[in-house]
Amino acid sequence: MGQVAVTLKVMPSSPDVDLAVLKERIENLFEEYHEVKLQQITEKPIGFGLIALNVLIVMPDGAGGTDRIEEAMRGIDGVASVESEDVTLI
Repeated sequence: MGQVAVTLKVMPSSPDVDLAVLKERIENLFEEYHEVKLQQITEKPIGFGLIALNVLIVMPDGAGGTDRIEEAMRGIDGVASVESEDVTLI
């Protein structure tokens, strides 16, 4: 089984969400998933003051893909949505 690099787009629930706190919550989430390595979190301006977070992770290629990670991230306070932007075999 190989490894994949995945970029997840995390949309905050409003422009008022503290991105520093949101980043910390996302980083803490990955302490529970030892097989998934958080590489970086970058900000991407969307418009009207809203800034999305692009979360780059490396994980094993396998059945189910990013479903459980996306679901866990949706449960974080301040997250409106999570979607896979890019998946690359490495």
